[in-house]
Amino acid sequence: MAEREKVTVRKVVGMKGKKPIVAITAYDYPTAKIVDEAGVDIILVGDSLSMVMLGNPSTLQVDMHDMLRHTAAVARAQPRALLVADMPFLSYEASVTEAVKNAGEFLRVGADAVKLEGGSDYVDVVKAMGRAGIPVMGHVGLTPQKHKLLGGYRLMGKSAGEARSIIDDAQAIAEAGAFSIVIEYTASEVAAEITKRVSVPTICIGSGPACDGQILVIHDVLGLSDASPPFAKRYVDLRSIMLSAVKAYKSEVEEGKFPQDGMYWHMKEGEHERLAELLKGKSVTSA
Repeated sequence: MAEREKVTVRKVVGMKGKKPIVAITAYDYPTAKIVDEAGVDIILVGDSLSMVMLGNPSTLQVDMHDMLRHTAAVARAQPRALLVADMPFLSYEASVTEAVKNAGEFLRVGADAVKLEGGSDYVDVVKAMGRAGIPVMGHVGLTPQKHKLLGGYRLMGKSAGEARSIIDDAQAIAEAGAFSIVIEYTASEVAAEITKRVSVPTICIGSGPACDGQILVIHDVLGLSDASPPFAKRYVDLRSIMLSAVKAYKSEVEEGKFPQDGMYWHMKEGEHERLAELLKGKSVTSA
């Protein structure tokens, strides 16, 4: 079998306007193996793991330790896809120096790039990361780490003024050196304008079809999320499938049908009898 060609930042940039970019999240080794085998272009270790993996109410509860651990697990799958790691809340906002240092830690554990939320306010951060050799994916529109400031998880860009601000943010991040930009839960017309105006690929999530690519959370795709956003699509009801399997296992154990012959093994011939002799006269103790 021919070795698969690794997806690089340069290859992703070259896909703009030529081939739709397919991105999806993964947070562990087995899931990363599966989505990579499916042929996706980008795997994002999203801070959405805070909710879908750890049961937290928002993305604000995960830190560098959490994100690095899950990124390292995904990296062990050695994906062909470009591996991008989300920088968690307060890992890049305090100072440029701290931001670069934290971003570097993700590359140390196997990420190919990092993603950070925000626009014009983080131009210096993006430039500094570029100087350090760290590829950056931008993220504009709805920025979940700032949902308290934004007034909740709301559709962005509905007014001309807010739309202009989002476009300016995207252009600033692109000019600062970001190799691609995620546009989340933003009016589709705004996403289309950004896609036309920036030279790097745009990747939509809940922002319409005009972007250069799309991304979804794997748990939404598989039907495993407690509450999916309105823009997500469930491609299979894996929760029901898993529930049915576990119920079947429970039933077979309770009815004595599991394990079956061929799922357990015996001692060598004659050894059980020898064991019985060895145990004669010995008291039975509880395990």
